[in-house]
Amino acid sequence: MKSLLGLSRADCDVVFNLCESFAGDDTADFKIAGYLELIGKKYTGSGTHGLMLAQDKAIAKKIFAFHGIHTPTFAKSFRGRLDFSHDLQFPVIVKPAREDGSIGIEFSAVVNSIRELMERMDWLHTNFDSPVLIEEYVEGREMYVGVIGNDKPEALPVIELDLSKLPDGTPRIASAEVKWGKGTKAYRDTKSAIATDLTDETVAALQQTAVAAYQALELRDYGRVDMRLQPDGRVQVIEVNPNPWLSSRAEFVMAARKSGRTYPQLIAEILELATSRA
Repeated sequence: MKSLLGLSRADCDVVFNLCESFAGDDTADFKIAGYLELIGKKYTGSGTHGLMLAQDKAIAKKIFAFHGIHTPTFAKSFRGRLDFSHDLQFPVIVKPAREDGSIGIEFSAVVNSIRELMERMDWLHTNFDSPVLIEEYVEGREMYVGVIGNDKPEALPVIELDLSKLPDGTPRIASAEVKWGKGTKAYRDTKSAIATDLTDETVAALQQTAVAAYQALELRDYGRVDMRLQPDGRVQVIEVNPNPWLSSRAEFVMAARKSGRTYPQLIAEILELATSRA
């Protein structure tokens, strides 16, 4: 509460919102945005609506389907109750429906049988006490496209997380081991870089899909769309990330730099987008 009181008393024109959780709750980031709105503070990044829509992956995927944006077939379940389902085919990836940063997604999240599926669901229910998303595993390349802007969002150059060096038999996914397992082979052998071997048509498909997903979830200022590029060229949206990581090493910043923006220019642009909002 002290931090909220201090925030309300801060004498500033705009708050740069980098909040990812509150009071240890990774699903509470939208509440901080809502608080800033209640006390009349301008802030960077997505509003409460966009943050909530993007956070609930099942809701987001229903919205994608409505807009004709391809996304893997999925089901949502919580403690035996199936909330939404299509016919699924193994393998599937089983993950928390309301977490980000690959939390709860290890290599073991990809399962090939009913028994493995039930075991994984039980583990997630025990450890996260939240609904579970069961999603068909899509083979393909892991692509990230940053989007910046509001009235006319701009897609940034395509970034690929190269998963090709993972050991044989290991699912090609951006798992927690890949993202956070410093010192491990999985972490060491997977790198993000500008994708340079794509046709103009493929780049256009990825960028257009990213902008469509960004707008469908009503994101604003900046965001990153994670996609799978299948061997046949089809693009599947995995998830959308409002307010993505802005470290100088992050994929979003890497793409912005490739587009001709320096790091200070990128931060200034995000601030301008926020302050120019009515």
